[in-house]
Amino acid sequence: MEAPAIGFAMCGSFCTFRRVLDELEALKQRYPNLIPILSDVSSATDNRFGTAASFSERMEKICGRPILKTLTDVEPIGPTKLLDALVIAPGTGNTLAKLANGVADSAVTLACKAHLRNDAPVVIAVSTNDGLGGNAQNIGKLLARKHFYFVPFGQDDAAEKPCSLVADFSKIGDTLDAALDGKQIQPLLL
Repeated sequence: MEAPAIGFAMCGSFCTFRRVLDELEALKQRYPNLIPILSDVSSATDNRFGTAASFSERMEKICGRPILKTLTDVEPIGPTKLLDALVIAPGTGNTLAKLANGVADSAVTLACKAHLRNDAPVVIAVSTNDGLGGNAQNIGKLLARKHFYFVPFGQDDAAEKPCSLVADFSKIGDTLDAALDGKQIQPLLL
């Protein structure tokens, strides 16, 4: 049996990129057929955590294939049934808001929309400073929707950033395993 094709999409929570890419390397052992996807911002923005080129190079090296980063790159995901599952890690507040409200104007959100037409799982590893603020309603909407699964998450700095949430990225693989079986990993809240 051929290994499932897993889309792995990254959004602009730059402070988590190194940890997420470390987990992507681990995930490659379990799921060797990884298809990399980057949001427009992630593929083009240098920041204090590193250059866009260095993150892109590492992602392509891990996955062994070019990154999908434009709307035209990801549009065929739906009609060709390219993916068995899609992981979005980190899933930023901006991306959560777009997904919860049906906006598909970036490579990641359109990849998700295209993928969902095939009734297949989407795994989200949250990383947002307003998860218990403005984005709480969007997380709630997505938790209530079919085919959305969340990597367990909790507050990352309750004293200094009381609304901030971040996933336990080390649980991406376990969450993906469960999602492929149609189950939400528990406990969800850390």
